[in-house]
Amino acid sequence: MKRKSGFTILEIIIVGVFATLLLILFFVQKANIDAMQRDEQRKEAINAMYYALEEGFYAQNGYYPDAISEENIKVIDPALWTDPFGINLGTEGSTYFYEPADCVEGKCKEYVLRAELEKEDMYIKRNRN
Repeated sequence: MKRKSGFTILEIIIVGVFATLLLILFFVQKANIDAMQRDEQRKEAINAMYYALEEGFYAQNGYYPDAISEENIKVIDPALWTDPFGINLGTEGSTYFYEPADCVEGKCKEYVLRAELEKEDMYIKRNRN
């Protein structure tokens, strides 16, 4: 009996299932890495806002503003005001939050900066003065 060369249907199915599992694993890991990168972007932005408030605004004025934006905190990169999805701080749906406290006539004694992260708990920075 002469044997034909080639693959059996079972071998093709096994290779197909294995390739599918590898692709699924690749895309799940890629999604996790992308989410971690977005979290790092959020932390970097919150840290920049924090140091701009502490070393810049508070050092010059002796109080914190009741709202922050590009207009009153000019020392940081304007791109940092938007989260990784392109939503600006203070806009509904943003993952960045500025919460002033103990304010009188727009001059605040405290604040909290927060960022909602995808792979970790909320990232929080509070005033130090």
